[in-house]
Amino acid sequence: MASQIVRRVLRSRTIDQIATPLIANGNSFGRVFVSTPYRCISTDASPNHPIRATLFPGDGIGPEIANSVKQVFNSAEVPIEWEEHYVGDKVDPRTESFLTWESLESVRRNGVGLKGPMATPIGKGHRSLNLTLRKELGLYANVRPCYSLEGYKTRYDDVNLVTIRENTEGEYSGLEHQVVRGVVESLKVITRQASLRVAEYAFYYAKAHGRERVSAIHKANIMRKTDGLFLKCCREVAEKYPEINYEEVIIDNCCMMLVKNPALFDVLVMPNLYGDIISDLCAGLVGGLGLTPSCNIGEGGIALAEAVHGSAPDIAGKNLANPTALLLSGVMMLRHLKLHDKADQIHNAIIKTIAEGRHRTADLGGSSSTSEFTKAICDHL
Repeated sequence: MASQIVRRVLRSRTIDQIATPLIANGNSFGRVFVSTPYRCISTDASPNHPIRATLFPGDGIGPEIANSVKQVFNSAEVPIEWEEHYVGDKVDPRTESFLTWESLESVRRNGVGLKGPMATPIGKGHRSLNLTLRKELGLYANVRPCYSLEGYKTRYDDVNLVTIRENTEGEYSGLEHQVVRGVVESLKVITRQASLRVAEYAFYYAKAHGRERVSAIHKANIMRKTDGLFLKCCREVAEKYPEINYEEVIIDNCCMMLVKNPALFDVLVMPNLYGDIISDLCAGLVGGLGLTPSCNIGEGGIALAEAVHGSAPDIAGKNLANPTALLLSGVMMLRHLKLHDKADQIHNAIIKTIAEGRHRTADLGGSSSTSEFTKAICDHL
């Protein structure tokens, strides 16, 4: 029992820290210390030498909650210099979407970024904005910690797990066509390269954060070829990490187990579509998408943190949005940059503000505005 308590305390310190795979040695911030097969990033950031990071405020409520992040970071004196990029109103032929090539180059150059919610405009030939980012930047792993927030009561008090979703292929690739009139076909493509890459990341993440178990989520009993290949790759990687317990769970059984007792899981790794569904289910266990951080890890060690909720156009511009998810994603970004003191400072201020209950937005059962909630967090800094 004592050892379990110690592990839980250590997890709370690093639950949203991101390990960075070594795929390329280039990086534009700080000193880089390379250790095979992953790299650690150390920064010598200061107010006089800030870290440059890309910021996508996004659509709908995006600019409002992005402004909250900037206010909180300024109050905490985080040495970040934002390079802001906005969604365009015309399709850029180089990206086939409303995101410009210059925006993508900004993330590649800076190596780190934060993204608000983006709504994909409806229209033929317009690539999804999120899909464009994942494909063009090689964001192969979506990491979403899901943990109970102290002081905010939900159905469960002991949720502490991480979903790691393959981000580049599977049904989410949108490879669809009409065979004949009234018959359409969707292609699910699973590759050994992508499966090995995300499995390797999941096991490395588990080891780096003191996690004890990795669960591969699948439907290989039905999709024997595609999900079978994914499981084969997970098994290969598991053999290199004998200290990590490995299990395989069918996705429908996984959903049932999560709802009955989420404490049964630790790190979950899964193909793209399953990850989209399971990660949202897990968010529901702790209060919803408005409280859930997320970060995408890409080739070359790129990290793009993001709020995973929608753009909520119905409340855009009304000063009603909850900025917690984007703030906690910003905390993940700071841990990625090894700015742990600043990350802890902001994280604790968010938790304290929510726990006190005096300043909560409507989705958290309160009546505070976005600016009032943000001010309360700044006051706790």
